[in-house]
Order: sequence, then structure tokens, then C-alpha cells
Amino acid sequence: MNIKNIYCVGRNYVLHAQELNNAVPSSPFLFSKPTHALAQANGQQLLLPGGRGEVHYEAEFVVHIARTYEPGIKPEELIDKFTVGLDLTLRDVQAELKKKSLPWLLAKGFPNSAVLAEWLPFEGLTAATAHDFTLEKNGQEVQRGNIKDMLFDLPTLLEFSARHFGLAEGDILFTGTPAGVGPVQDGDHFNLKWQEKGVGAFIAQFQEAE
Repeated sequence: MNIKNIYCVGRNYVLHAQELNNAVPSSPFLFSKPTHALAQANGQQLLLPGGRGEVHYEAEFVVHIARTYEPGIKPEELIDKFTVGLDLTLRDVQAELKKKSLPWLLAKGFPNSAVLAEWLPFEGLTAATAHDFTLEKNGQEVQRGNIKDMLFDLPTLLEFSARHFGLAEGDILFTGTPAGVGPVQDGDHFNLKWQEKGVGAFIAQFQEAE
């Protein structure tokens, strides 16, 4: 699949914003990742950077855009597929960037930081809110979310993204993570689930510090 742009929504679940002591935003807060960050969760070992502080997992509902956005378009007309993804984050690096009011790219854009499970057909907002997405770490559930609990709903995120950045075929949108984020350790097994069924998995493997 040819993915053009990777947009990510920050602080879109109130409890997650609170767990990191962040202010709850009054409008959508977005950042992006380079396409080099993409990785497929197909059961493989996933290489992560060592020597840069903690890497945190953030499970998210991810949508794929099938056509160019037009004002008033419905999500069902715009989105063709969705999946569960992980926005992996260098948390210590991010904390330092925040202190200096610098962009987050160094913390969010490293290779393999945008993990995607198997793509599934998008059957509409009603169907998407009927089920939770979950993340298991070493067989234990660590995150559970439902897009009905998002601070800014999917139509709002799509309109905001299109208005400020453009939104067209091949773009994907990470819609934000619920509470429960935490550190990744070398050898951790991760399982991404939709409707309690596994749709992607990987094993974390840290590279030697540079």
C-alpha cells in the first residue's frame, strides 16, 4: 500500500492527557511522522532505538483515506480501511523537546515508530464505535480504547486535518491513544486486537546504543 502522509492526533482522550500531566486541548492537536516510520505488525522482531531513553507504546485507531476530502463529506465516503496501530514514542526525548518548546519529530519520527496491524474494511462510524481496540503486552492487556470516547470525534479530526494540511487518497490518520501508555522493554511481545481478535503482533528488539 502506498501511504503518502501520516497524521497523528495528540491528547485526544482525556484520561491519557491527564496521565502525562498535559493540558486537555481545546482544539485538535496534530503532529506527523515520516513514511520511514512505517512498520507492519506481522509477528516479526521490530528494531527500536537504544540509548535514547524510554520508548513508550501508544495504541490507536488508525484510518486510511480513499479519496480527496471535500467539505461536508461523510467519513463513510472518505475512509475505506482502518486498523489498530502503535504510535511509538521516545518519551525522555519528548520531555526534553517539550521543555525547549521544540517540535516532537525526534521523539515521534524514528524508523518503526508507526506500527500498523492488518487493514480491515471500514463499515462506518456506528460499526467502529461498537467495538474496542486493545493492546496486550506479554499476554496482559495494557490499553483499551473506543473512538466514542475521543475528545474530538472522527468527522472533526478529518475536517481539521483537511483544512490545515490537506487530506487525500493514501493519507492515514492515527486518532489518539487512550490511557495506559507505558515503557517497552527488550523482548516484549505485543498483540494488537480488534473485537478481541488479534490483528497484528511483534516482538520488541532494541538496537545497541549509537
